[in-house]
Amino acid sequence: MTDSISTIGVGIVTVGAAYGIGRLAAAAMEAIARQPEAAPKIQVSMLIAAALIEGVALFGAVVCLLAK
Repeated sequence: MTDSISTIGVGIVTVGAAYGIGRLAAAAMEAIARQPEAAPKIQVSMLIAAALIEGVALFGAVVCLLAK
């Protein structure tokens, strides 16, 4: 039973991270469209935030898999 629960947890973590990164990218593209001269700063901020989201998602997936 715990195997299926941890699998569901990993799936939820993955979907949450994908949703967060998708929203982040959409907001960054919108900001770049509004202010093209700020594109390098926006891209760097977006990449740092995406890396942090991925790190949290990886941590959540590891916790779910270790909870077996």
